[in-house]
Amino acid sequence: MTSVSSPLERVLSLPIWAGTPVAEPLGGGITNLNFVVTDAARRVVVRIGDDIPVHQIMRFNELAASRAAHAAGVSPAVIYHEPGALVIDFVEGRTLGAEDLREEDMLSQALALVSRAHRDIPQHLRGPALTFWVFQVLRDYAATLVDGRSSHLANLPNLLAEAAELEGAVGRIELVFGHNDLLPANFLHDGNRLWLIDWDYAGWGSPLFDLGGLAANNGLSEAQETRLLATYFATPPNADLWRRYRAMKAAAALREAMWSMVQEIHSRLAFDYATYTANYLSTYRAAFDAYRMS
Repeated sequence: MTSVSSPLERVLSLPIWAGTPVAEPLGGGITNLNFVVTDAARRVVVRIGDDIPVHQIMRFNELAASRAAHAAGVSPAVIYHEPGALVIDFVEGRTLGAEDLREEDMLSQALALVSRAHRDIPQHLRGPALTFWVFQVLRDYAATLVDGRSSHLANLPNLLAEAAELEGAVGRIELVFGHNDLLPANFLHDGNRLWLIDWDYAGWGSPLFDLGGLAANNGLSEAQETRLLATYFATPPNADLWRRYRAMKAAAALREAMWSMVQEIHSRLAFDYATYTANYLSTYRAAFDAYRMS
């Protein structure tokens, strides 16, 4: 592969273009560099990024999950890939915000899409696939923060002790193939239906993580959470399910906060990670308090 000096040049050098491609940066990403490219034949999204060991992101896993998600009808098609670059079909639509996912109809669509992903992606998944266990992620993030002399070191012992308590509360789990990054920006609506994108963190784990992440990342009310659990599990949630769910919801919020702590010392993207960290620590504290009261 020819050496190129910038991500944009890398995008334009891909051997798939018909005619002269035009590339524009796609804003909103807080992990990868993304571009929308239009050539004589089509419009696509190009994601530029290598493995990110500090976040346990392995691109072979993202590729396999993306392909399986498309086959399951959940995500756009993979057009091309090579090491460090993934090209997917462009969906003409809008990126959702948290306020969108708090609307009853949109939340129902999102839950149906996540349930479909959990149910159908394993039928299409090929090759090896990663697991995603949030408590291992948290322990590894803590070690990364120690190695990087993070400004958050003083908080780590207490956060890890609380994470261990949450792990015990979650208990035994059912395995599904989860998305594990249900931020509102990873949902697209094309005017007719929702799509779920960005499979960087996909892997086998508990459905409670995606459900808890959906709630924590989008500020769902307790009434919406009740409907979320009752719909997903096809039965009203009992006290045991509530406790396990609330523990995983807190863990999902803590993961996002510690992810951002790691980004503070490792990312080169122009993004205010310090504020993002503070906001998610507040979300985590509220979720942990709710778990303790359950």
